[in-house]
Amino acid sequence: MLIKKALLAALIATGAIGAVGIAPIPVQAATVYVQSGPPPVREEIVPGPRRGYAWAPGHYEWRGHRHVWVRGYWVRERRGHVWVPHRWVDDGGRWHQEPGHWERG
Repeated sequence: MLIKKALLAALIATGAIGAVGIAPIPVQAATVYVQSGPPPVREEIVPGPRRGYAWAPGHYEWRGHRHVWVRGYWVRERRGHVWVPHRWVDDGGRWHQEPGHWERG
């Protein structure tokens, strides 16, 4: 419950800062561990290439008390970087998600 209150306070503060025109401070999310791995990845139709964008494939996210499928989406390309998709990692029977991100390459 304390974590939920802290997250709510951070969201409110970020919104208030954004409302006055000051850039919000980036907040790193805490790693959430769950006891069950995600279901098999769904097959999705990947659209044709889109100039200036990279495709982030669909993935499962943990929401509430279950895995929820998030469809793939386009992310604006970063020159000199490669998109690394979201992935779930088994850490001794506890699972956590590593979010998609850009890496130099």
